[in-house]
Amino acid sequence: MSIFDCLLMALPVVFLIVSVLIAVKAVSRGKSRKKTLLMQLASFAFVFAICMVCPFAASAAAADPAAAASGADGMAYIAAAAATGLSCIGGGVAVGNAAPAAIGATSEDPKAFGKAIIFVALGEGIALYGMLISIMILSKIG
Repeated sequence: MSIFDCLLMALPVVFLIVSVLIAVKAVSRGKSRKKTLLMQLASFAFVFAICMVCPFAASAAAADPAAAASGADGMAYIAAAAATGLSCIGGGVAVGNAAPAAIGATSEDPKAFGKAIIFVALGEGIALYGMLISIMILSKIG
């Protein structure tokens, strides 16, 4: 693998890290959290779209069937990553909204802890379901 290939593979990761740093600075400067979250989701969608286009272009350029099969495996890996990533984003948003409400309810009435923690656990369950789907996708590859 050449240095150029390594740089090409690292480019989406670097883009997402820079996007996170920009979002953190924007929130610390007083920008809206909702607007910052939407910016993060848009940058994730952009990187996802680029990663979806690259395997199609590579498999279209290759003439042998083995390269096309590896392109299909690459799409399965991308699907597994998308299932895990998007479910974790959804779970994070759910827990981020439910946990402060659960803490507030528990501080007012300690008997409400059991009911409040269920809603936090439901938000975390979303991420677990995404990971389960990813495991199912990856088990079909091998």
